[in-house]
Amino acid sequence: MSIHIQPVNTKKDRKDFVNFQFQLYKGHPLWVPPLKADEIHALEPEHNLAFAFCEAAFWLAYRDGKAVGRIGAIINNRYNEKTGKKLGRFTRLEFIDDKEVFQALMDTAAAWLKKRKMNIIHGPLGFTNLDNQGLLIEGFEHLPSVASVYHLPYYKKHLEAYGFEKEIDWLEFRLKLGETAIKKSIRGAEMLKKRYGYDVVKFTNIKDLTPYAEPLFNIVNQAFERLPFVSPFSPEMIRMYTKKYFKAVNPHYVFFVEKDHVPVGFMFTVPSLSKAMQKANGKLFPFGFYHIIKARNNPKVIDFFLGGVVPEHENHGVAVILYAEVQKQMMADGIDTVETTGNLETNTRVIANWKNFNHIQHKRRRCFVKSL
Repeated sequence: MSIHIQPVNTKKDRKDFVNFQFQLYKGHPLWVPPLKADEIHALEPEHNLAFAFCEAAFWLAYRDGKAVGRIGAIINNRYNEKTGKKLGRFTRLEFIDDKEVFQALMDTAAAWLKKRKMNIIHGPLGFTNLDNQGLLIEGFEHLPSVASVYHLPYYKKHLEAYGFEKEIDWLEFRLKLGETAIKKSIRGAEMLKKRYGYDVVKFTNIKDLTPYAEPLFNIVNQAFERLPFVSPFSPEMIRMYTKKYFKAVNPHYVFFVEKDHVPVGFMFTVPSLSKAMQKANGKLFPFGFYHIIKARNNPKVIDFFLGGVVPEHENHGVAVILYAEVQKQMMADGIDTVETTGNLETNTRVIANWKNFNHIQHKRRRCFVKSL
């Protein structure tokens, strides 16, 4: 029963590549399905503008005519120019618990990268830092946010047996808000606004929020520039991600801090869509859209999706002001639970903020690395 590796080249191949994940996790109570259309578009240069600076290839593994695994390989040339290294990424790895299947997939991705003169392979990583990153290694009993990932527990053992080692981890937290902590946070935020002359910008509709998309990504480019795996977003990429993510936004949960009418920080939080995405099962129609809109407009849990502060304002409490605004809105809506997205374990500044809450660190995902 040999393994056949099939390059993903056609429209049908891309559909099969995306559908394999749905087959593997079918009936799993904690897997959150992505939207199939978005996943297919991510593989297509005409839809994914990251192909302007990335090279990529994807493969499916078959045994006896049945799909048993998939993998992709990416070279982010913009990130390699930034680091001066020849780094290749593996991405979208999914497979049955079988050493032969895993090895055939990883050998294929590694050979493709090596042929292109890469000397290091790491991952799971996507095209950009807004793509899927990391392999879940702790917290298999928890529902992930839509900005996180879910994997089966056996993935880690296959990667380590192949020779991969830890590069870095992301930590995820669940926070519970208490009235005392909220009031303390609000008092501190008011003091900081007066001391440094900051103003808070709030939104009531998507129309008013949309012009802030470019300032948001400009802040991301500055705030994240020092982080691993990050390359700057071009104007074209900004428009692409605005179209992708702003459709699920509840504008009441997006906040900016300005100094002299110039945005210096933002907090982009979203109502948890995990359960709604499970009900949608990869499709917006006929009923998926209904479940997503319902969850967006009637949130029970909030996900800290993305936030950033320009470096020169990091030490002036901008993040404190932003967190306070989120908490005030949550309190007004009767919500007391927050799920953070992945915080790099080295980001002690952000992680220290969670200690002000009743919190647990419940999930961990890892980027693995290996020489080629």
